[in-house]
This record gives sequence, structure tokens and C-alpha cells, in this order.
Amino acid sequence: MFRQLSYILLATVVLLSCSTARRGAQGQKQMPLTNPQEIARSQQRARQVTDSINRVRSGGARPNGAHSPASGKTGAPSRTSSSQSTQKTSGDQVIAYARKFLGTPYKLGASGPSRFDCSGFTTYVFKHFGYTITPFTGAQFKEGRPVHGYADLQKGDLVFFGKRGSVRDIGHVGIVVSVDYNRGSFRFIHASTSGGVVESESTQAYYMMRYIGARRILPDE
Repeated sequence: MFRQLSYILLATVVLLSCSTARRGAQGQKQMPLTNPQEIARSQQRARQVTDSINRVRSGGARPNGAHSPASGKTGAPSRTSSSQSTQKTSGDQVIAYARKFLGTPYKLGASGPSRFDCSGFTTYVFKHFGYTITPFTGAQFKEGRPVHGYADLQKGDLVFFGKRGSVRDIGHVGIVVSVDYNRGSFRFIHASTSGGVVESESTQAYYMMRYIGARRILPDE
């Protein structure tokens, strides 16, 4: 009898303890936040959790430098444009293409590909590489960037010469093929009135007397 009463008392104590603990826990959960700093921190944590969930759902917005499981690349935005995806045009490329027209006949005002005049030839060649220049010799001398001397010339530069009757008035244009820096001379390809598309040397008396200057259309090498 005494043993049964002991069990009953023990069970009662356990039940009362559990009930008190449960009420205490419920009271703690329902206790309102009155401290402004606690309220602000709670709201901030809630926003952070919400932002994290939204980022996961949208599959993006990783921190800078984080790796994407799909690509394995950094989170920096990739910049792909037509200008950047195209390889930089070199002087050698321009020369190789221009030489395909060696022997093409000359015709005043013609811009190819079966006939050329001097400015029509340079316009046609550079247009192949995406460069638009005016098909008039005098206008081309104002385009691109100035080249100040023989020592600064590079392959692909435009070189200009004077007219027969007035050596200081621009009347002819060609494209630099090579430069001899020791001699201070260059070789160029052009559409000449006598031979069509040919290569000539700047040391030839006719061109040496009439050389005016050069302009650069291509990037610096």
C-alpha cells in the first residue's frame, strides 16, 4: 500500500513539472519583444533569411568571386561583344588580302573587285576587315591617326603622295607592306594608273619626291 502511494506521488510530481515547463516554454514564446534593438535585429535576420531563399529560388546572385556549379567560372559578369569576339586585325592580314588583287587593272572611280583606282582599292581592302574609310584620297588623309615619320610606320598604314602637277596636293594613296628602318624607306601596295595593283618602293624617284605623309587605321602594333 505504501509502495503504491509512493508511485502515485512520484507520477503527480512528474506531471506537474512537465506542465510547468510547458507553460513556461509557451510563455517564453509568446513574450513580445519590447527592446527596439532586439526588434531591429529580428527584422534584419528575417530579411536575410528571405533574401537567401529568393537567391536560391532564382538560381543567381552569388557573391563576387563565388563559383557557379554549372560553369565553374567566377561570378563576374562575362562581357561578349562583336568587337571583342573579333580578333584584332594585323598589318600582315591586310597585306595578305591586298596581295590577292595584284595585277587587277586600274580604272578611275572604280572600287573593285575587278578594277580599282587608288582610293577605291584601299577602301575595298579595309572594308573586308570591318573598317569604313571614305573612298576619296584627300578624305582618307584626314581619317585614322597621324604617323609622324618613317621611323613610326608599321605594316598596314596608309601612305599618301602628291599629284603630278602639284606635289603638295594629295593625289595618290597606298598601303605599307614593309618598312626598312635603317634606310628610312618603305614598300607599299597600291593601284597605279600604269600597272594596276602593284607593289612599289618609296625610294623610286617619282614617289620619293611626292611623299606627303601617312595615317594609321589599324591598332598600334
